[in-house]
Amino acid sequence: MTGVPASAAGGPSGARRAKGPASGGLTPASGRALAREARDRAPGGSGGGKARRDASGPEDVRATAASSTPSSSPSSSEDTGIAGTTEAQGSTRAPRGGKIAAAAVDQASVWNIANLLTMLRLLLVPAFVMLMLADGGYDPAWRSLAWAAFAIAMITDLFDGHLARTYNLVTDFGKIADPIADKAIMGAALICLSALGDLPWWVTGVILGRELGITLLRFLVIRYGVIPASRGGKLKTLTQGVAVGMYVLALTGWLATLRWWVMAAAVVLTVVTGLDYVKQAIVLRRQGIAERKAALEEKEE
Repeated sequence: MTGVPASAAGGPSGARRAKGPASGGLTPASGRALAREARDRAPGGSGGGKARRDASGPEDVRATAASSTPSSSPSSSEDTGIAGTTEAQGSTRAPRGGKIAAAAVDQASVWNIANLLTMLRLLLVPAFVMLMLADGGYDPAWRSLAWAAFAIAMITDLFDGHLARTYNLVTDFGKIADPIADKAIMGAALICLSALGDLPWWVTGVILGRELGITLLRFLVIRYGVIPASRGGKLKTLTQGVAVGMYVLALTGWLATLRWWVMAAAVVLTVVTGLDYVKQAIVLRRQGIAERKAALEEKEE
């Protein structure tokens, strides 16, 4: 028993010495270092080591970003709100400005070139009458000036409607004033010629009666549609203008005979085209009544 060495007997010092080399040379200092690292790596540990600092770093960054975000969001939302309010106010102001501009354009469009020509034709009516009746109405010089006024009025009648349709210058004033100017200058010339004895009153009555009757007929059937101008109507207007212009001039000889035939053609075209307008008005009215009845029947079904 006494021959067993102390190291084999498992003494304290011998055990420590034997254990140390067997565990790979672990010393107390290295053991404490390993324990510190394990404590630092533990997520729920109580230590405040590097691992915890590293883990809390991004959280602190996120917390800082989160805390800074609310402070910046009110200003940004405020700016957005102000911008939105400004845009909303701009959008609400724009229609008003657009309406004002549109109204200004509409107001200015009354003074377009087509309407100015119509106004000129209206002003030429009293000027024509004064020139036609000057010095008893039989002076060739005054009659020539009256013819010039009548010719200008008829020429402007050819251009104002074309300009209005081509350049989109159609206005309510033009729709009303243009036919009035046409009837006014033609009626004034016919009445003056008949008053001076140059043209029979029945011719004046036929032409003026047809013009006024067709104008009234257009208004009566406008609820059903518009009677379009025909080629015969345009030819009638041209023939009337040429015939009346020839009567305004103090013509003699074969020119006086020619103007009679031209006026006869104008009277025939006046009657024929007038009857054609009456026919179109009747057909248009019947179609309009039939369409209304059909629409009422569909509603009832």
